[in-house]
Amino acid sequence: MRLEAPTKSPSPDPPTLALYARRAAPRYTSYPTAPHFRKNFPESVYRDWLAGLDPATPLSLYAHVPFCKQMCWYCGCNMKLALRSAPVTSYVDSLLAEIDLVAAALPARMRAAHLHFGGGTPTALEPDDLARIVERFRERFDFATGAELAIETDPRTITDAMMARIGALGFTRASLGVQEFDPRVQAAINRIQPAALVQTVTSKLRDAGVGGVNFDLIYGLPQQTEAALRKTVDDCIAMRPDRIALFGYAHVPWMAKNQRMIDEEALPGPQERGAQARGAAEALIAGGYRQIGIDHFALPSDPLVRAADAGRLHRNFQGYTDDNAETLLGFGVTAIGRSPFGYVQNEPETGAWARAVAAGHLPVVKGHALSLDDRLRSHVIERIMCEGVVDLDAAGGRFDVGPGWWANEAPALAILQADGLLVRDGARLTLTRDGATLARVVAATFDTYLARGQARHSIAV
Repeated sequence: MRLEAPTKSPSPDPPTLALYARRAAPRYTSYPTAPHFRKNFPESVYRDWLAGLDPATPLSLYAHVPFCKQMCWYCGCNMKLALRSAPVTSYVDSLLAEIDLVAAALPARMRAAHLHFGGGTPTALEPDDLARIVERFRERFDFATGAELAIETDPRTITDAMMARIGALGFTRASLGVQEFDPRVQAAINRIQPAALVQTVTSKLRDAGVGGVNFDLIYGLPQQTEAALRKTVDDCIAMRPDRIALFGYAHVPWMAKNQRMIDEEALPGPQERGAQARGAAEALIAGGYRQIGIDHFALPSDPLVRAADAGRLHRNFQGYTDDNAETLLGFGVTAIGRSPFGYVQNEPETGAWARAVAAGHLPVVKGHALSLDDRLRSHVIERIMCEGVVDLDAAGGRFDVGPGWWANEAPALAILQADGLLVRDGARLTLTRDGATLARVVAATFDTYLARGQARHSIAV
């Protein structure tokens, strides 16, 4: 982000920042966000959208694998324990069938620039099942030269056979869930994995030919302290992953029942969370990483840094990315897809999803057709989240909307400026350092859906 000191407005006092930090706000991996998608979205509309895609434009692919071999209490994902092999194999069969259905609905055989496996834990699959899925994607799509193939994994459960297969299949990036190395925190979230284990898995993945390795860290966990997280960050820097994502723990027990196992009294408060996030970020930057957006850090040689420097950084359901494909096709339960026309989300219940696919239906249940106003606000929110700088009138011009379209937001922006979160020069907004930490709050100013719905979100820091 391009940050400026709040020279045109007074710096906020700590109580003011603390109040903003407690405010709930979406993570803005889409706009509008998924809770505001329309229910009972017609399959026929999605088919029309697929048929209307430009065959010459590359797209991206996402496959959701909801299985894990162990349950983590902090997790808010749609997941199932892989206790038996039969349900997993059945799921893979349905996923292959869905790939066939979607490919058949496209106007032509299309080119893919990115393929991302998320979950759950995709490496909970058997290596042969992962190979079946990748091979089916290659049968139905043409992969661009240099296409990125990425997969999320759990260092505790990935096998040597799976790491070898990941390399053989041509995966270019693997993301490892690290979260925290402190034993007290690991016990509090039911995820025991020593640093030495992560180091071993990292080395084996690189030896298998996986060129990019990412680590995921979390602050705001039960029993976590700023000192413990700094030690974890130092251990991670020594392993030199290409990217490190530093997420704030989202405590949403009304959505994720496993989070009810977490002792809420052991959770750090907003000010402690803020100190953890700042301390970890400072350590990462001192360790040679560049900050990307609000929560990613990358080595200077990483493509994310080049994308950020060139103004080509984007944000989608996988976080920050250099993927500029306008269309993302989602496969599997709960998977969200995006096209120039709008968003769709698949059925979240595995049985219902599989039955729909078996009947020859695209298993979408929610969606949202993008209006001109949606597109404009989506662009503004993405630039706030990616760069921390946006010219509101110039953004309007991109969509043939006249200057001053943001007049309704002007009073809220004035308050944010007075509190030191941003500097406004005419229509140009620049987040301050404090504002960058609270980018989700600033972005929410332009969210016209937020006040309409009943969706609950995690706190902003």
